[in-house]
Amino acid sequence: MASRIDSSRVVAVIGSGVMGAGIAQVAALAGHPVRLYDSRSQAATKALAEIRAALQRQVDKGRMRAADADAAGARIRAAASLDDLSDASLVMEAIVENLGSKRQLFADLEQIVNTTCIFASNTSSISITAIAAQLGNPARLVGMHFFNPVPLMELVEIISGLATEAAVADTVHATAIAWGKCAVHAKSTPGFIVNRVARPYYAEGMRLLTEQAADAATLDAVMREAGGFRMGPFELMDLIGHDVNLAVTQSVFDATFNDPRFMPSLIQQELVSAGFLGRKSGRGFYRYGIDAVNPCAQSEAAQARPDAGIVMHAKDAMAEALAARFSNAGIAVRHLPPAGADQVLLECGDARLYLTDGRSATQRADAEDCPNLVLLDLAFDFSKATRIALAKADQCSVAAYQAMVGLFQAAGFAVSGLDDVPGMTVMRTVAMLANEAADAVNQGVCGVAAVDLAMRKGVNYPLGPLAWADAIGIARVATVLHNLADSYGEDRYRVSPLIRRKQTNGENFHA
Repeated sequence: MASRIDSSRVVAVIGSGVMGAGIAQVAALAGHPVRLYDSRSQAATKALAEIRAALQRQVDKGRMRAADADAAGARIRAAASLDDLSDASLVMEAIVENLGSKRQLFADLEQIVNTTCIFASNTSSISITAIAAQLGNPARLVGMHFFNPVPLMELVEIISGLATEAAVADTVHATAIAWGKCAVHAKSTPGFIVNRVARPYYAEGMRLLTEQAADAATLDAVMREAGGFRMGPFELMDLIGHDVNLAVTQSVFDATFNDPRFMPSLIQQELVSAGFLGRKSGRGFYRYGIDAVNPCAQSEAAQARPDAGIVMHAKDAMAEALAARFSNAGIAVRHLPPAGADQVLLECGDARLYLTDGRSATQRADAEDCPNLVLLDLAFDFSKATRIALAKADQCSVAAYQAMVGLFQAAGFAVSGLDDVPGMTVMRTVAMLANEAADAVNQGVCGVAAVDLAMRKGVNYPLGPLAWADAIGIARVATVLHNLADSYGEDRYRVSPLIRRKQTNGENFHA
């Protein structure tokens, strides 16, 4: 196990904003003497008072002993100048996201601290290699990317630039773990792990909105109540701030030489141009404030439950979960094997239900010669989901679609009807998240376990993207992506070589 920085050693934090103050608080709670510096007059002193107030709130809520809070608060001291950081063993930078400013700061620090002091940057998007490039000893600089709010969020990405010494990265990794964090190693590439792999969560949501699949409130509800995500993409972007989210997307897009996977959205650009930045401005996709009124998720009107029961064809875990819910609702379920290669899930009257495979319902109805075809979107757990999304082919009769809606409503689902877009909502988003995660692994940015851990701990996904790909089947993910690429004719949906390799070998990402 790599050695960590001993808790008796000084940790310096430069930048006393939300991130810097949070890092200082975590380091002090781990026992380190902390020096907090900010070039803005009195900013560090003000931040110190806010840190101590935050610690006291934890005491008031019974989450911390008063003695521990007092001791942590006493360990932090506001530094008057960079010279006050000369005895630091680790210097954490959390200043403005500007390459020139960061380079100048570390160049100044090289003249002040000792040669064994480790430099760490909390940058979320700037290349660690570029920050370190002009240092006399670039091997000592590493990325240590925390997530907001730092005291609560578990993940820390440890980013190695081309010159970063492995022992430095290992020491910082071990230190983050000693501070109670989940730390993952990553290579310095655009977006690192989380900000890269998470791009499709926002991008696919905005593309679905552009194509009028449904409104933002409905798409958010489907992602939460079917997909199992803590927040839908639109409410999450409102929380992050559209200026911030767009800037990260633009940064990754530019750094990857305009890879279409990371193309920014015109919808978000318009919001930023209008000053509709989300919660902090009072308006984004939603409105905020005392008098704010927002639309509710759209659900299909109540339909009659099927009288004659249904025929189930599939026998996988998803089909079993659905069959159990239908049976528990008093609906007669007969089980028959599908005919040939037909992937029909179930039949309800004249309607046939299929899980989306990346084609539109209309395209699939034509291919299957089945006019009354309805598509079902993916759910994280069909046994517990409270909402599902359906899409009907243009050829489908109203009566056939209503029968399918009534079936799911009888089983306790709210049903959101989507316009007939390829891949629907949850399925295309999960497939794209898995694809991006697979590419990150394939390009040596991180390992399989690291990317799954990072996405669960950094952005609270219900399951790591590659574990989710294993669960629904890598061949299915590849098929969805292939069909999306065929439907749109875009390189955006190209299948990762690693997914193709796993599909060919019949292997999962996790043994």
